[in-house]
Amino acid sequence: MNRTPYQLVQGFFVDIRSGHHLDRVNDYLAPCVIAHQVIGEDANSVVIRTPENYVDHVREMHVAYGDFSLKIEECLAQEDRVYVRWRQTGIHLAEIEGFSPTGLPIEEVASAVYRIKNDRIVEYWIQIDRHGLFLQLERQAQSTTHE
Repeated sequence: MNRTPYQLVQGFFVDIRSGHHLDRVNDYLAPCVIAHQVIGEDANSVVIRTPENYVDHVREMHVAYGDFSLKIEECLAQEDRVYVRWRQTGIHLAEIEGFSPTGLPIEEVASAVYRIKNDRIVEYWIQIDRHGLFLQLERQAQSTTHE
């Protein structure tokens, strides 16, 4: 397709990460993607993602957050790496982190660095503001129990 890494990752967010064109997943992801998930200071995990299970992952997000909006707040590229910071806003529709659905707005802030090879994402390192998400869920749970 002859895209720059920046264009590839931008398209990935518009088409795949948003859930709008999941049928195009093979245009963006390699058959095997190494996903490094930074969970905490000393807690990291590595997940191997295929295009198919990435699509399942996005569908799970839609179950939890509904038709969420996704806004890229920053995107920087250097050689084969692209850094993206984004904000995802949706409605709390399913259990998240052990919290029952509230039907209230919920926002998640995250960032990742994507490594590109042969015009596909082959690896990424992702960080999610899990503490901020937890605090929102905790406040929502408290507000719904006090009503």
